[in-house]
Amino acid sequence: MLRRLSAAVKKSFLLGLVVVLAWAAFVAIRHWAHRPSAPSSDYVNAMVCAGCHQEIAKSYRLTGMGQSFYRPGAENPVEDYRARHSLYHKASDRYYTMIEREGRFYQRRHQIGFDGRETNVVEEQVDYVIGSGNHARSYLHRGGNGKLIELPVSWYAEGGGSWAMSPGYDNAKQEDFRRAVPDECLFCHNGYPGDTIAEGIDCQRCHGPGSAHVAAAGSGKAPRAQIRAVIVNPARLDRERQMDTCMQCHLETTSLRLPNAIRNYGRAPLSYRPGEPLTDYEQFFDHAPGTGFDDRFEVAHQAYRLRQSACFLKSRMTCTTCHNPHRALRGEAAVTHYVTVCRNCHAAAHQAGVPVGGSSCLDCHMWKRRAEDAVHVIMTDHFIQRRKPVRDFLAPLAEKAAPYRGEVVAYYPEHPHNELYLAVAQVQHKSNVDAGLPRLERALARSRPDAAEFYLELGKAESAAGKTSEAIRWFEEALRRRNDFHDALVELAATLAISGNWARAIEIGERACGQPPPDPIALTNLGNAYLRSGNPDRARQILERALVADPDRSDAQNLLGLAWLDTQNRAAAEASFRAAIAVQPDMAEAHNNLAHLLAGAGRQAEAAYEFQKALSADPGYVEAHHGYGLLLVLMRSLDQALAEFKEAVKLDPAGAQLHIEYADALLETGQAAEAENEYGEAIRLDPQLAEAYYGLGNSLMARQKTGDAIRAFQSAIERNPEYYEAHLALGTALAQTGNAAEARIHFQKASKSGDPAMRSAALKGLR
Repeated sequence: MLRRLSAAVKKSFLLGLVVVLAWAAFVAIRHWAHRPSAPSSDYVNAMVCAGCHQEIAKSYRLTGMGQSFYRPGAENPVEDYRARHSLYHKASDRYYTMIEREGRFYQRRHQIGFDGRETNVVEEQVDYVIGSGNHARSYLHRGGNGKLIELPVSWYAEGGGSWAMSPGYDNAKQEDFRRAVPDECLFCHNGYPGDTIAEGIDCQRCHGPGSAHVAAAGSGKAPRAQIRAVIVNPARLDRERQMDTCMQCHLETTSLRLPNAIRNYGRAPLSYRPGEPLTDYEQFFDHAPGTGFDDRFEVAHQAYRLRQSACFLKSRMTCTTCHNPHRALRGEAAVTHYVTVCRNCHAAAHQAGVPVGGSSCLDCHMWKRRAEDAVHVIMTDHFIQRRKPVRDFLAPLAEKAAPYRGEVVAYYPEHPHNELYLAVAQVQHKSNVDAGLPRLERALARSRPDAAEFYLELGKAESAAGKTSEAIRWFEEALRRRNDFHDALVELAATLAISGNWARAIEIGERACGQPPPDPIALTNLGNAYLRSGNPDRARQILERALVADPDRSDAQNLLGLAWLDTQNRAAAEASFRAAIAVQPDMAEAHNNLAHLLAGAGRQAEAAYEFQKALSADPGYVEAHHGYGLLLVLMRSLDQALAEFKEAVKLDPAGAQLHIEYADALLETGQAAEAENEYGEAIRLDPQLAEAYYGLGNSLMARQKTGDAIRAFQSAIERNPEYYEAHLALGTALAQTGNAAEARIHFQKASKSGDPAMRSAALKGLR
């Protein structure tokens, strides 16, 4: 039986490779993945401002905002690139080394491969630094396609400074060198773009575009009042607009998926102007009270926490009551300043400002805390409280991002003027999707908005819930309102592909890919659709375009490997699978595909290693358990194979073929009764599977139930008259019962097999 089982398994690896390979899923765009924004001509180079405002510009450059984004150089490193410059990240099994070479800085990643040597090596240059280093520094790389990506390791000032994973990266599924930096991130970490990437938050973030002000001041003719009138001075705004100016960056209810905010449809990225209501630009949302998030503390929580304070609620204070945005205070000077501000309202409470043992107002009422979304960062909590709870606010924290499942409530404005945005917020990150889907549909029916984005969001939510027909309906509704809506075209094409409508998926995908600039997600989906519809050559052309647009698309590389396999180019397929893994070492599909390819080439030990990597990345991956079990049969490791087949059946109890292979292995190890049960389950799931009846017959023969076995073999032959193995087994069983004439008929049939061993056994029976 083992010889037969091993031969069948080997044949499946050599001939049926593409059938068992893992396909990449169709990718839907993320809600923030907008098309690149065009430069604005309203902004000027910040150096122009410094020409007239030299002292302010000089002091501002020393603030955290002034040092928020810049190019690295030999004059500004605080990091250790020479001694303590390596890091092993156990959760993702990756090694990182930070390198300084000829005045340039790099981050390098590697793993230890099958042969014990370095593999999956990636090295990217640090092109920009985010952060002054007072708390942390993170790093960006700008690819050849102009895309900015965040690098996986940051420098943290705590404890004298050390390297650790960037926020959101300390987990097994971290994004490594693939996290794109969209406009929504740059909005608060850098100045507004001109013709080139700005370097640092500049004057215009708080004062608005400076071109009209510069023109008026430079004309030599404009009166002083006119020069002032064409620039925003936040100090002259009312309290709400002053707070909005600060809150454009310092208000974040959470960095977890909720959503925190939705930019108003029709507003371009980076289009907020100081002096206008912030809610004209975006709407903010929060967790429902009492759901376990009330005391969560995050990096960008300054305004969020301050707005909970009695000091804020019962006064007219703003951020600038305590902070001068043009000047950074450090150490004792900062403490003295803040205590003085506190005493402006609380002089009677502590006349000296230093009530107990040298502590200040801040130690008792605005203490420092470790941020829960950036666990290596310690910052001041801006929730001003009467009493400090008894607990260690500086204790180390593990990075965790528990998904929120509950109602999303309006935060700012507290009573939204447009119920539609609140309805969208329920479904956008699946926080409240079950209640949110009908809620959003009802809101659309009532309002019938012109903005196509509302219909897009409902379609995305329906698609995520597995309701493809409803999703298609809403994507088409979005396109009726804007027929060139790129995001809707991408989503519609992906959903049509999921539904199996390849022709229309390709038609819509071609429309999406026809819009400049090249969209690697749309191209990858289109390549996938061509591949699934049996056109590997066209798929390869499209996927290669996707990789030109974004060389870091591991899913495109994996699909390209499948396209090469479809044309029997195994060397190119292997190279593509390995390229996918180099980009994304935890890509289970690529490891699984490579494992099947290696198994088919007889490289069993390497194949086993790749199956193990696939299962390490995704323990619930049925196809990898299945494939690994087949390989272990070939490697004569039946006990291990049994364990893999058992897990595959547990994960996918409806897979009839899985039950057959599990039963084959059980029978091979002498567990005939258990095998009989598994063959019976396969027959129940698919009564037309001849192989299941054949296996059942073998298990019955092993238990000396010859009559039942004969009937099982006959059932196998009824379903496949050319099933030579079943004919041989039936002939043997009939011979044992003394029915030589009928046995001879089946031996003669088996003797026509192309398998020499089977033919020999059949001829022996005929003698």
